Amino acid sequence: MAGRLFDSLRLTRAPLARRIALVGAAFLLLASARPALAKYTVDIDAPRSVRSLLKDHLDLARFAKRDDVSEEQFEFLVTAAPQEVRDLVATDGYFTPVVRTDVSVTDGKKTVTVSVDPGPQTTVASVSLIFKGAVTTEDRKQENAARFAFSVKEGDPFSQDAWNDAKNAALKALQARRYLGAKIARSQARVNPRTHIADLSVTFDSGPTFTFGDLDVSGVRRYPEEIIHNVNPIHPGDIYDIARVNELQRQLQNTPYYASVAIDADNDVAKPDNTPIHLKVSEYPYNAVRYGVGYATDTGPHIQGSYSYLDTFGKAYPFTISGRLDQTQQYGQVTLAMPPGARGWVNSVLASYTNTNVSDTRIYSARVGVQRSRSTQNIDTTYSLIFYDDRLTQNAPNPSNARALVPAWQWIRRNVDDPLFPRSGNLIRAEAGFAVKGVATEQTFIRFYTNLLQYLPITKNDLFVFRAEFGGVFTSGPTNGIPASLLFRAGGANSVRGYSYQSIGNNVDGSILPTKYLVTGSSEYQHWFTHDWGGAAFFDIGTATDTWGERVFQPGAGLGVRWRSPVGPVNVDLAYGFKNKSIKPYLTLGIAF
Repeated sequence: MAGRLFDSLRLTRAPLARRIALVGAAFLLLASARPALAKYTVDIDAPRSVRSLLKDHLDLARFAKRDDVSEEQFEFLVTAAPQEVRDLVATDGYFTPVVRTDVSVTDGKKTVTVSVDPGPQTTVASVSLIFKGAVTTEDRKQENAARFAFSVKEGDPFSQDAWNDAKNAALKALQARRYLGAKIARSQARVNPRTHIADLSVTFDSGPTFTFGDLDVSGVRRYPEEIIHNVNPIHPGDIYDIARVNELQRQLQNTPYYASVAIDADNDVAKPDNTPIHLKVSEYPYNAVRYGVGYATDTGPHIQGSYSYLDTFGKAYPFTISGRLDQTQQYGQVTLAMPPGARGWVNSVLASYTNTNVSDTRIYSARVGVQRSRSTQNIDTTYSLIFYDDRLTQNAPNPSNARALVPAWQWIRRNVDDPLFPRSGNLIRAEAGFAVKGVATEQTFIRFYTNLLQYLPITKNDLFVFRAEFGGVFTSGPTNGIPASLLFRAGGANSVRGYSYQSIGNNVDGSILPTKYLVTGSSEYQHWFTHDWGGAAFFDIGTATDTWGERVFQPGAGLGVRWRSPVGPVNVDLAYGFKNKSIKPYLTLGIAF
């Protein structure tokens, strides 16, 4: 038996234009006759994967939900069903199906039974990827990246969707760096219905290497165009790289000025050198109000909001007043920032006041200072000089006061496969600061803090998540000489589950006071039953202490549910604390870091 040859996109899951035209023509031809209406149901007798495909795309099944199908249109749909079934199952690699339709009538209502034996599914016998153009001599790594992105392998079931997706993914990978004008020069899937195998071949033409040209900016009305050029990581003459384009878009959207950013590059292979980059922005108005409400197990319901004026002094200086109220904390801050300067650095001054009441310990913290920060594709860096004025009250008498002027550094790196629903990679946060007695400071100390979150995939549906946290304030004096907001406590949904929020620390007369040292760790195994729903089993352990030699680790363990919601990951956990012998529920939204 001769093989079937299908070139690129020859097979489609639903030849919708043809089928809709035929069905539409039947409706138009028969509409003027006011025919009797047909009421019917469809029963599809087929393997599960084929049944799902036919329920979604077979016209006979789709039109069963309508109440305006005439008897003549019904007969048309029944007659067309066998060939339509063959076309549909062919897109999943079934080229020798046996199809039968039966119509029965019970109490005046018709039932159509569509029986399908799809036969053996075609498998991929060979995959041939051929590259031509500059990539063969200039950048074999880019060729290998395209090969790796081609997801269909020998022995895989053949389907048109997988075939198209693999070609598009490989082409996108080839175009991602250097070869913006790359294209598919030729593709074919040679299918043998007798042996149920498919031989696939694709030829990619990389074309020449592209380099970046000048930035062509449009849409600027309120704010200086200089802001865009200051955060732009692209320089004319650089080799084209989609990662640099994405970084430019991210940098602009990280500023408070732009509601949307669209970037496009010319891909004319006849003019690859200094190809222009077209950037169009849509700006926010000068005044902006944002607000929101939410709930977390640790802090209960909360409300937060902010007001910003983005053109202070007529020089695009953002002035922002923000605040948040929840069961444990009341917080307010005022910030005046400058527009991004060279290399995207932002300078700002700030003042804030926080009132925290947790575990019978109340901390009032006033802060004022300056900071310099920059956010790049994977790394956020902040340098700051903050003056802290803290007051701590507890069940015992004699509240403590502490002041300190702290130069500090903060560094955050994100290296994950998906920023919203990561499965591999890690997140690292590090902080360091110090204070010197006599320089607006009551006690000399050095402070370090670090947090690591590691994702380790095991199988397609299983992964481990590990978290490690360490904090330390090193000083020769007591803790009451250090601002309490710079010390540490543990416990809660994003710390040690099984214990109340910030309930692990120095217990004095029932008040849990913050401490010099913090260590926590967590290991979690996740199994995803579907794309959106999964379960988890976890073990947490941690301590917060003033004297490392007297540390007491407090473990907790439990089970949880994971949901990939439209707004981010939602975690519902039930944990048992071994030290306090209590069971506590937790609800969190998003990735805590």
